[in-house]
Amino acid sequence: MESGSNKEQVVDVRSVVEAISGEDDNNDAPLYQVESLCMRCGENGITRLLLTLIPHFRKILLSAFECPHCGERNNEVQFAGEIQPRGCCYCLEVSSGDQKVLNRQVVKSESATIKIPELDFEIPPEAQRGSLSTVEGILTRAADELEALQEERKKVDPLTAEAIDRFLMKLRTCATGDSSFTFILDDPAGNSFIENPFAPSPDPLLTIKFYERTPEQQASLGYLVDPSQLGESGNRSPSEVTGSVPDQRRGEPHGSVGAVAGHRAIAQSNSAEIADAIFRYSAPEEVMTFPSTCGACASRCETRMFVTKIPYFQEVIVMASTCDSCGYRNSELKPGGAIPEKGKRITLHVKNVNDLSRDVIKSDTASVKVPELELELASGTLGGVVTTVEGLITKISESLERVHGFTFGDSLDEHKKSKWQDFKARLNKLLNVEDPWTLILDDGLANSFIAPATDDIKDDHQLLFEEYERSWEQNEELGLNDIDTSSADAAYNLTDTTLNQKEE
Repeated sequence: MESGSNKEQVVDVRSVVEAISGEDDNNDAPLYQVESLCMRCGENGITRLLLTLIPHFRKILLSAFECPHCGERNNEVQFAGEIQPRGCCYCLEVSSGDQKVLNRQVVKSESATIKIPELDFEIPPEAQRGSLSTVEGILTRAADELEALQEERKKVDPLTAEAIDRFLMKLRTCATGDSSFTFILDDPAGNSFIENPFAPSPDPLLTIKFYERTPEQQASLGYLVDPSQLGESGNRSPSEVTGSVPDQRRGEPHGSVGAVAGHRAIAQSNSAEIADAIFRYSAPEEVMTFPSTCGACASRCETRMFVTKIPYFQEVIVMASTCDSCGYRNSELKPGGAIPEKGKRITLHVKNVNDLSRDVIKSDTASVKVPELELELASGTLGGVVTTVEGLITKISESLERVHGFTFGDSLDEHKKSKWQDFKARLNKLLNVEDPWTLILDDGLANSFIAPATDDIKDDHQLLFEEYERSWEQNEELGLNDIDTSSADAAYNLTDTTLNQKEE
């Protein structure tokens, strides 16, 4: 097949897939054409396929069908890249009369579900395939598809048709912006997106959450899932389910998996970053290995865990897992000990290049702020990471380009494009420390840390630690308002009383 030719090509589907799979990302992908059946008239039409890359977002496959016999036309977008490690859920608040929100671009993958809670309305993945549209376009398309068979319904089931007519009025009211509603885009594959016109600043109307997929969602994406995780574990005996766990959990002495072999045995999920940052403080005395489930394919794998103490900070738990089935690797840093009574705000004044090498522990409950850039990342955006100041800024840049980089395309107006280019240039100035700047980590659970540059943390005048009382809203978000420990306290008191009586 001549990839550089502009002539129309009619080939079979297999050759198109093989050619697209072998395309180099740096080359201009050709337009392929496949002869395919028209589902309206039964004649053969033409489907055009184009592999393209949305800058800093995803590699996608665009397909457009056209039938010259009856004029039938449709198009579709599919993701040719990988499924993301976690699912994503976008929640957009649309107020009545706000037409700009309705014009926001939406990338919906073939695995995404759209919900409008106020109407008790849901568009399942199979109802609308992958598409590139707007909020208004998706709602209008859904209304048109519901209305398509109304004439037949009125003849067969008038009551249902009348109820659908009433619902269509509400749906079109939302699509025209005459009514406020909540637009939820939930994609287990993590390949969907809603435009943020305020990026890189936070969007007051848009909330983004990332989550671990359930076994059912893993199976729907085509991963091989253990049947016991899909609710079929009841057919197995308790000994089959739990009997092997104590045998598989083991401790290994410090000599074999300590600081010397830590890169290989402990943090092999991303050892270059995690091990280098953690082992400079202390090596684990004991590494526990126990069975777990892969976060990508839900197969059985091993997770390694050890506890270490970081000076001037607290006890932390390092966990790393690798999957032999799919190759997925993951590392996490979890806080140890009790939940602190107060939150903590850490402020670092970066004045020279040496400050970029300071170690940073950012928990998944910490927000990041850089006042000089008017940049603010909500808690949970990057997850929990162990890195340096330079690494954190680099990760922020990569995350912004991945999530918001979709708007870098050729359809972006010059004002927004220059805004992004200016922000990127200012971000690079931070890494070059052309001017002093400030990094703020605000953690409601006080589980984040920036290493001091001096032996005594009190002598580091560029680093400021502030404790504060958490607000009711912060406790609610962290789930602390609903914690009820009265039963546990009563059990502990009863145990203490019994022990005291036995001693007497």
